[in-house]
Amino acid sequence: MRLIGDIGGTNARFALCEPGGPPLNERKLPVAQYPGLIEAAQAYLAGRVVDEAVFAVATPVLGDEVAFTNSPWRFTVPDARERLGLQRLVVINDFVAQASAIRALEAKEIRTLKPGTPYPGRPCVVLGPGTGLGVAFLLEVEGKTRVLSSEAGHSSFSPQDDRQGEILRRLRREFGHVSMERLLSGPGLLRLANGLAEIEGQPLRLKDPKEVSARAADGNCPICLEASRMFSAILGAAAGDMALTVLAEGGVYVTGGLCRNLGPLLDLAALKEGFISKGRFSGYLEAVPISQVMRPHTGLLGAAIYDGA
Repeated sequence: MRLIGDIGGTNARFALCEPGGPPLNERKLPVAQYPGLIEAAQAYLAGRVVDEAVFAVATPVLGDEVAFTNSPWRFTVPDARERLGLQRLVVINDFVAQASAIRALEAKEIRTLKPGTPYPGRPCVVLGPGTGLGVAFLLEVEGKTRVLSSEAGHSSFSPQDDRQGEILRRLRREFGHVSMERLLSGPGLLRLANGLAEIEGQPLRLKDPKEVSARAADGNCPICLEASRMFSAILGAAAGDMALTVLAEGGVYVTGGLCRNLGPLLDLAALKEGFISKGRFSGYLEAVPISQVMRPHTGLLGAAIYDGA
């Protein structure tokens, strides 16, 4: 059996599987309740013995030492392998797992956000806001699908209008460099709402992204509704930039629970406008489809089917 994990900044999800088989016995553990990944994995295993593990982690994988971007967890691959009693441990970026799962999804697990014409064999973009912003690319190389990991979520945010420019100006005071994930994430949705309230001189000060979506869903908070629309527009603009980077004629895939949970608050008109508003290349992007992955926990599916390619 293989132990698989999809380890984010907020939650660590574990499951068991036969290599290539579906995830079984899934369980979510809050990161804040455990001192590290090894302890969380031991708690999940509860004495069960496995030979190998694949962990998809929300941070760059650049060697044996792994330090998470949005949590205090850190570990080394040899230490984790020894303490978990594994013969083999593979650690991959979480969006390598997300992208690996795309080809295994059923049609019913994908929702069209923007219609278009996907071309088989052409590059795809996979991105998903969560605690941070994950991005990966799918490429066809010699007839095989390859996943290219990236940290494009940490590229600079570029405002598309004066309103977004004012948000950027305020966030620069706090962060200096303002990356895309400062806005395209759960905390980013919160920053948008609080920033818009500050611009409007309103006393509204929210403390949780769920407050933003709940108030927007009620329809009684114009600030939260605008924050949701702006989030959608920025997501579209970022996806358009990445689509142009690799000429993603295979399509763009939006993953993760944040956008799924937004439901109708994910403004498709604003997302499309942000996506195609690229001047002379607007016509090119009109043909590129955007799809949303509706299956939860696709990182576990990707870790289950990951073969090291």
